[in-house]
Amino acid sequence: MPTTALTEIGTLVTNDPDLGVGPLGIRHDAAIVFDGARVVWVGGSADAPAADTGFALAGRAVLPGFVESHAHLVFAGDRAEEFAARMAGQPYAAGGIRTTIAATRAASDEQLAATVRRLLAESLRAGSTTVECKSGYGQTADDELRSVRIAGRYTDEVTLLAAHVPPPEYAGRTDDYVTMVCERMIPRCAPHARWIDVFCEQGAFDRDQAHAVLTAGIAHGLVPRVHGNQLHQGPGVLLAVELGAASVDHVTHVSTADIDALAGSGTVATLLPGADFCTRNSYPDARALLAAGVTVALGADCNPGTSYTTSLPFCIALAVREMHMTPDEAVWAATAGGAKALRRNDIGTLTPGHRADAIALDAPSHLHLAYRPGIALVSHVWRDGILAHSN
Repeated sequence: MPTTALTEIGTLVTNDPDLGVGPLGIRHDAAIVFDGARVVWVGGSADAPAADTGFALAGRAVLPGFVESHAHLVFAGDRAEEFAARMAGQPYAAGGIRTTIAATRAASDEQLAATVRRLLAESLRAGSTTVECKSGYGQTADDELRSVRIAGRYTDEVTLLAAHVPPPEYAGRTDDYVTMVCERMIPRCAPHARWIDVFCEQGAFDRDQAHAVLTAGIAHGLVPRVHGNQLHQGPGVLLAVELGAASVDHVTHVSTADIDALAGSGTVATLLPGADFCTRNSYPDARALLAAGVTVALGADCNPGTSYTTSLPFCIALAVREMHMTPDEAVWAATAGGAKALRRNDIGTLTPGHRADAIALDAPSHLHLAYRPGIALVSHVWRDGILAHSN
């Protein structure tokens, strides 16, 4: 396999404390070598071994590629008017999803696939080298099946979110919809997904309904994750911990008991500040979660209604400014934290043997991701050791 050396790195974030200083494993004046799709060497720039291809980065920072563990990319339609109304004072409620359901059902497979490709390309330019993708805007057995199949063309991290909200034809019959999800959708869709998810929230699904969906998914070999505690304090966090979910996402309104349960579990709290920004919702108390020892990830939550962004750098800046995370904590959460939310041990770090997914910044340090909000700092993206984007 061809080898690639990145040299003259100003600040290298490895996320491996054995390779550098602190939890981010930081090295200065560093180099890293890829052999095909894997990292094989990390050290000082002057000591870098010869490679087939070299990139002298002139003092730029290098980080692991961002790991986007929460994205809704299979959809059609536009909800800009809803966003404008919300900014004018209309409160957000979960029912806005139904607008996207109608547009998604009416779209062709190619239209849906084109949206996925467009948003994945946008994510890549912003530094995301791994992206999870959910269904959830079809909500018939056929539409959810085509959604997970389309997502599976572009990522291995496919999530069945058939239980997003009850669709219009099941108004007042949420239990009937849950039965249909468990008995028809999950058996058909499970071979094309890795994860099962549910929106456990007022206006969506209550604890018993969410439990039924998740346990049905588990019975078909899917691993649970939960949308929980976004709009109100509710049962989502405790349900996620009870069922050993990989992550519970949003985690905006939580109790001390919720935090204690997360701290004693293997469930990651995935914070989605883009959604709070776009809904004018409260931001999660990241400091309380981190102080308790909860593993925290950051996601962009790209979706057409409440967080139409693919930019994890933007979410890092929000996490630092609005959730009082340190820049180091936010960068770790968007890389290694996202990997933990996906139960992956081959991404999110730049350690020999791990995937050669890396980004370079037009800046000398990762601190600039929060220090220079809104600036497109990602200059190069390597995925599987191949230069996938350069500006």
